[in-house]
Amino acid sequence: MQRIWLSFVMLFPLALAVNAAQAQQETPTPSPSPTSVPTGSPTASDNTPEPGISISFPVPGQALQGNVTIAGSSATEGFVSSELAFAYAGDPTDTWFLIVEASEPVAGGTLAQWDTSTITDGDYSLRLRVMLQNGNHLEAVVPGLRVRNYTPVETDTPTPVTPTATRLPGETPIPSTTPTIAVRFTATPLPTNPAEVSGSDIVMSVGKGALAILGLFALMGVYKLVKGIGEKE
Repeated sequence: MQRIWLSFVMLFPLALAVNAAQAQQETPTPSPSPTSVPTGSPTASDNTPEPGISISFPVPGQALQGNVTIAGSSATEGFVSSELAFAYAGDPTDTWFLIVEASEPVAGGTLAQWDTSTITDGDYSLRLRVMLQNGNHLEAVVPGLRVRNYTPVETDTPTPVTPTATRLPGETPIPSTTPTIAVRFTATPLPTNPAEVSGSDIVMSVGKGALAILGLFALMGVYKLVKGIGEKE
């Protein structure tokens, strides 16, 4: 009887271990269920934020000539359509002239080609307007564009600044090495006026006139003398 009891005591833990192993084998390990991704949801590579409304080229104040590539972004949430237009700078009527309309958004690319040779030279503003599904719109404006197809392009030349040296206390000023140029003016005599009459010319003319008168009187006297002699005969 004692042996049977000892055998039972020894075999009981072994039976418990066998039953635990069988139970572990029979219990299935739950496998992870696949995660469902809704249709149309962004993937990991699409987590970047959508670009805003902007015009990256041309920039304010730039001079434009010929065919200009307008670059920027029109992609935004609720996009319906976009349009590019230009206006005269400072136009009080706020009149805009259409360049192009688009029904597809552009994310950081070419928005349009603008042929500036078809308009007169002057200063203009460029506007990108995006219409949204809620009825609102967004705008990006580039001011101060200078169209210069038929007139020279202005070059902003900074005024040169002449450096001035500050003399330290007790320092002897250095005389300027700039040479002094003395300019002398020599009077050039004017040519003699051929119509000018001198005093000697006047005296000579008067003398000639007096001699002519005296000669005339002498001839008249001779004539009368000859006439008188003739009458006596």
